[in-house]
Parts: sequence; C-alpha cells; structure tokens
Amino acid sequence: MIGYGSRVRLHYEIRLEDGTLVDSSFDDEPMEITIGGGDIESGLELALIGLGPGDRETIVIPPGQAFGLPDEAAVQTLPRETFPPDMELAPGVVVQFDTPAGDAVPGLIRSVAEDAVTVDFNHPLAGHELSFTVEILDVGTGPAP
Repeated sequence: MIGYGSRVRLHYEIRLEDGTLVDSSFDDEPMEITIGGGDIESGLELALIGLGPGDRETIVIPPGQAFGLPDEAAVQTLPRETFPPDMELAPGVVVQFDTPAGDAVPGLIRSVAEDAVTVDFNHPLAGHELSFTVEILDVGTGPAP
C-alpha cells in the first residue's frame, strides 16, 4: 500500500474539467515517483495514499489543490526591451525566463503593446479541477521498484 516514502511505478492521465487531455503515460513508459519526494504536486501525491499494485482509480482534484490558485501578483507587465527584438511576441506564446539562481521559469504572454508585454507566470493548471486517473503498477520502498 502507498504511504509516505513509498517508491511507486504508475501510469497516469490528467484531464481538465472539460475533458481536455493534459498529459498521459498510458501509451508510454510508466512514471516512477517517491511519495513525499517532490516528484509530483502534493495534491496529486495525497490522492495516491492507500492505493496498491493493480489499483486503477480516477480521482477528482478540486481547483487549487494540485497546482494552486491563480495569483494576480504572478501576472507582470514587462518593458518590451526585456525581450530580444526578433522574438515572436503574441498572446498565447510561452516564453522562458532564467532566474538569478539559473532556474528556467515559463511565462504565458497575455498581451503585447508597443512598449510593454504582459506575462502570466502562474502554472497553466492553476485553478483547474483535474481528473487524475492512475494505475498503480508497483509499490516499494528505497530504490525504484
């Protein structure tokens, strides 16, 4: 049975509230995670607690419990000169920024004006109800099962 510290090998599928498929491993290699290891969002981890090998479940994760709720402070307007002159800038385009620590942070362009670009740094799944289908293949402790 899955508990804190368990190594889990599973297939998963994530869908939005309207049924749109976000991601799936069912036609690919299974995912291997450690519960409590930060491999997936904590709300998704909690949905796995108590499941065991052979279990297949679909769990509905309420808005905000997996990828958080949208935060207006994460929507920023940046000067146009922040971006390279040849970069495509249009609503819906995802751009990558590097933090001072060297981490890559994606941002979704919301609007473009002559002298400013509005970028949304919220996680794209923030605020969505998610349908999380999992099939548990193996559960162990320590090294990957």
